[in-house]
Amino acid sequence: MTSAASTPVLQVFRLGSPWQTIDPFLFVAHHRDAYPAGNDDLGPAASLDGRPLGQDFGNPSGWSMYHGTTVPGFPGHPHRGFETVTFVRSGFVDHSDSVGAAARFGDGDTQWLTAGNGIVHSEMFPLLNKDSGNPLELFQIWLNLPAGSKTVEPHFSMLWNEDTPIVTAVDGEGRTVSVRILAGELDGSNPPPPPPNSWASRPDTDVAIWNVDLTPGARWELPAARGENTQRVLYVYNGSPVRIGDRTIESGHGVVVDASVPVDITGGDTGTQILMLQGRPIGEPVVSYGPFVLNDEAGVRTAFEDYRRTGFGGWPWNSDGPVHDRDAGRFARYPDERLEER
Repeated sequence: MTSAASTPVLQVFRLGSPWQTIDPFLFVAHHRDAYPAGNDDLGPAASLDGRPLGQDFGNPSGWSMYHGTTVPGFPGHPHRGFETVTFVRSGFVDHSDSVGAAARFGDGDTQWLTAGNGIVHSEMFPLLNKDSGNPLELFQIWLNLPAGSKTVEPHFSMLWNEDTPIVTAVDGEGRTVSVRILAGELDGSNPPPPPPNSWASRPDTDVAIWNVDLTPGARWELPAARGENTQRVLYVYNGSPVRIGDRTIESGHGVVVDASVPVDITGGDTGTQILMLQGRPIGEPVVSYGPFVLNDEAGVRTAFEDYRRTGFGGWPWNSDGPVHDRDAGRFARYPDERLEER
């Protein structure tokens, strides 16, 4: 890790798996899989011989099954004490959970799930195209909850691609920068509000999640954050090297920048993609064990005991990794049976 005290760049680090992040965020996973054509079961029409099914993370041939055995993905697993924000750039995710919600989302959609006091959910990656490949690219971001919100009721919400603001800036040479706003405000544009008990729902926490696409050589000034104590990380995850302040940053690196000042960014020769996370720290102790994030070890032990006893509401589905019909389209069915279709 390197540092530079006299520039807006405070730290630079390599992106591992998962990505390093800072309070109030806990975890960032970036999945990019070049899945082949799908079969009749919505799994890969390709041999799975030699893969450690159930624990397939090696990315042979450019894709992984993860914990899936027929369809790639993550069958039912529990969470407590934080939120998951899942932004899908390409491909689709089939969601099912223990409070009865279900969805198929992708191609620019974002799901925001407050686990709160406990939820079990399944995230499967159906391969819908039988005659062509099924590329998938998504981010899953874990946003912490403060102690007073760790035991709230779970909350499921969708931010559809059509409702997601995109701010486009044009530099002096006519080159463009597009900023997709999943949380926070930019140039007067705001996405639909986050879940009611989210740290991001508080106006003084300055939480923002932006995906920045710079065309080749495009210049853009990232505005200063509003909050005095806001922390900000830029993840350069794709494209050619980018100029951030007075530093050249290669793809595959994260950059902690001074959020109190504007930062000049110049895209690389072939364009650059950046994920930005920012927010005021919660500043509370964090004790995590796998899918549970609490404030102390006693809280983690209680989470395990509660999950063994209650299953966080049980599992109303006929498999641990359910997928929806091939022709279902994009939809969300909420626990109150309200249905949204896109």
